[in-house]
Amino acid sequence: MKVRKLLLPVLVLVGAAGGYLWYDAQQTDLLPEGIASGNGQVEAVQVDISSKIAGRVENVLVDEGDLIHRGQKVAMIDRRALDAQKARAEAEVASAESQVAEAKAAIAQAQALFDLSKRELERSKTLHDKGVSSGETLDVRVSDRDVAESNVTAAKAALVSAERTVDAARFAVEEIDTSLEDTELVSPTLGRVIYRLVEPGEVVGSGGKVLTMIDLSNVYLEFFLPATQAHLVAIGSEARIKLDIADVTVPAIVTFVSPTSQFTPKQVETADERDKLMFRVKVRVPQALVEKYIDYVKTGLRGVAYVRLASETPADWPDSLALTDLDALPDLSIR
Repeated sequence: MKVRKLLLPVLVLVGAAGGYLWYDAQQTDLLPEGIASGNGQVEAVQVDISSKIAGRVENVLVDEGDLIHRGQKVAMIDRRALDAQKARAEAEVASAESQVAEAKAAIAQAQALFDLSKRELERSKTLHDKGVSSGETLDVRVSDRDVAESNVTAAKAALVSAERTVDAARFAVEEIDTSLEDTELVSPTLGRVIYRLVEPGEVVGSGGKVLTMIDLSNVYLEFFLPATQAHLVAIGSEARIKLDIADVTVPAIVTFVSPTSQFTPKQVETADERDKLMFRVKVRVPQALVEKYIDYVKTGLRGVAYVRLASETPADWPDSLALTDLDALPDLSIR
């Protein structure tokens, strides 16, 4: 009795495995020699839309499931505190600019005194040479000339300092302007909102997530091929995807072939256990096709990817993998 109980599960497993191997062999036999295939699912990258600055969320302009486009405004952070900071920074710019004007006036005044001291020195030299003026008077005029020249140099240095203060104040305004731009959160790409993580009135920190979206500018299917086939797949090779939910075949292009191998992942259904090392391959659905049927694109749909292997005489696609004319379908709910 115990042997019979143990034997039953083993027979079930063997039968299931044998059935799958037979099915897989039948499917493989239908493909030409130059066509390889692998199972996977339609995927797209998740993107978090986060706030660069800390603040209170003023408004969230989209809901879960909404399609959003690149550059579209999706949320707003309260900007009143930044507006006040900008007003103060602009006042500091005006103050610094007045200091520049004052420094320029000081230079003109110092330069006039310097010119006067030089003329007085020339007159003192002439009088001294004639014996009319004393040497002490000449020394005073030389000293006055040197002091006036130093005042000009100091005034010019003060002008440079004032101009740098203006630059710093203007940079502060630009920095605040950048922060004000960051109060408007925009979509980085074409996609669909899957999570709305905050509501108006909530406070988020710098880097706080507001929305999570699916990037629909790069829809792909990832699968694995053994080394015997992967080395014949090149970037840009023609591929096709057949979805499990309906008998439709869509075009794709190979965009990635892993340069390194890995052991067979659990999700890969392989009939040959000797193929332990597999190479990850990505095929991308053309963007024009994605955008045409954007309202029906779903990630997570399972399917099989087929790719044409490199050879001197490329294999023709079998009739079973002929591209589906989606426009001709009466029911497009599979899109």
